[in-house]
Amino acid sequence: MNAFQNDLESLKSPILLAGSDRVAYRDPCVCCKDGTFHLFFTLVETEPGGTVFLYVATTETRDFHSFSPIRKITVRDRRCNYSSPGNILFYNGSYHLCFQSYCRENGEKFGNERCRLFRSSSPDLHRWSPPELLPVKGPGVQEKRMGRMIDPFWFFDRKDPGKIWCFFKQNGISRAWSRNLKEWTFAGRMDGGENVCVVSADNRYYLWSSPENGIALQTSDDLEHWNSPGDPITLGQNHWDWARGRLTAGFVLDLRNNPDIGRALLFYHGIGPEDESVVFDTHACIGIAWSDDLLQWHYPGEESAGTHGPDFTENRTFRTTQPTLLTTSPGKDRS
Repeated sequence: MNAFQNDLESLKSPILLAGSDRVAYRDPCVCCKDGTFHLFFTLVETEPGGTVFLYVATTETRDFHSFSPIRKITVRDRRCNYSSPGNILFYNGSYHLCFQSYCRENGEKFGNERCRLFRSSSPDLHRWSPPELLPVKGPGVQEKRMGRMIDPFWFFDRKDPGKIWCFFKQNGISRAWSRNLKEWTFAGRMDGGENVCVVSADNRYYLWSSPENGIALQTSDDLEHWNSPGDPITLGQNHWDWARGRLTAGFVLDLRNNPDIGRALLFYHGIGPEDESVVFDTHACIGIAWSDDLLQWHYPGEESAGTHGPDFTENRTFRTTQPTLLTTSPGKDRS
């Protein structure tokens, strides 16, 4: 067992970021660079007057015990409510993050029909360019005709590294592909849940998505033929008040081949004790689990999960800072 695994297993709680009656942490996405984990997520803030705003925000850690102050990387605007970061690609010398807009400018509880997909770029994972629309329906489809879409996740094709896929929630799981992150070809849909995550490993694709509760797994050799999902991953949900309402939005970072890590890490958010019909903009917490094979998952406090266990709602207090935005793109994509 290496030093990181010792740190991981010494965590007293699976909760990394704990929500409250004013704050929710949702939709995690993680990138590891030079031993530092950059955790991106949806930050939901209920302001004193009761108005709710969503942001893409980030914090950093090396051991998941201590975290840097949370930084917002998108603006305060209910017409956009940028949120649900999907994945970070390192491409053409820059980092590229995909995310959604979750428009609620009319006081809606859920995002309206104007929800679309966006991307930002960064030279260093700290300074981010202004959001740019992802035209995943193709060049002939106007933005107003693209339809409601949320929860993007992009990744490189394992057999054609120059091909980039973007999976997203629309009519199940829809998908498109590109070779420059700007021009996209729509490629149909498949059955599945929301918050898609795809990992290429062991000569296949692993796809996780979220049904009404839990995190479901499908596998494929070619992105066309998928096995039927098994029982959803729910970890210790039955013993966790903080996630009893729903455990969802799984993101897997496969670092099993990194000798300093040697594990696949699962990030997710939980809501409870009520479900999202009652609790949506508050209390959501981001949690962690780990695996050696992408199939069996373990989590802090697992041995005591059959009892009341530790106080999983006890966590850190964070301060937030405002977004640092670039006025121009950090680099040009090749055509």
